[in-house]
Amino acid sequence: MASAKDFSVGEKLVNLYRLQCVDSSIDQIEILRGELPMEVKDLEDEVQGLVNRQTRIEEEINGITEFIEDKKAAIKESEALLVKYEQQSENVKNNREFEAINKEIEMQGLEIKLAEKHIRDANEELAEKIKVLDSAKKTIATKDGVLTHKKGELEKIIADTEIEEKELRTKSDAARAHIDERLLYSYDRIRNSYRNGLAVVTVERDACGGCFNSIPPQRQSEIRLHKKIIACENCGRILVEDVLAEKEGK
Repeated sequence: MASAKDFSVGEKLVNLYRLQCVDSSIDQIEILRGELPMEVKDLEDEVQGLVNRQTRIEEEINGITEFIEDKKAAIKESEALLVKYEQQSENVKNNREFEAINKEIEMQGLEIKLAEKHIRDANEELAEKIKVLDSAKKTIATKDGVLTHKKGELEKIIADTEIEEKELRTKSDAARAHIDERLLYSYDRIRNSYRNGLAVVTVERDACGGCFNSIPPQRQSEIRLHKKIIACENCGRILVEDVLAEKEGK
């Protein structure tokens, strides 16, 4: 079999047009998927971020709860000391001992009041955190629902087009094997320059099938002669005669 470089200009144009037809069919499948793959990825990232935020809030709630429990334990300890000091105050032997015990009683009373204030403040913060957590859970549930729906849509499209796309990509690879590297580079560069991915177009009604710019009769004659590969002077796409498209069944 001849190498890609040994093909005539006419054969090269046929191979290029065949490749374009196959790649355009692949493009149609990707258009069918639309932005779904990107939307699914973005939603997955967003949900993961929300889950991480929920985890942080839960950790903060646990920390506040532990703080409250510590303060409650401190109050119980202070209350136990109060009972102890009050009992001791009944058996004091002098004013010095009496003042010392009263000072301890006063100190434990202040410790209890301070702990109670800390508990009140912590409970207020805890209530706010619980509200934020509930809101985060609702948001996650909503986003999860949207993500599940989008994934379902994408999976259905993939399932419906998987076999066809695989066959088309095999055809694309086979077609590329019949085109030399220089032409492939130009083809891919032009395809990547346009959103519709058209690098090879036919001359339709005396105009470029890509940008619809008028093609002079002399230029059209040169295209039909197949002596060289001709690009549209306006958009740079490779031009082929419409007869070629008819032969290829397009």
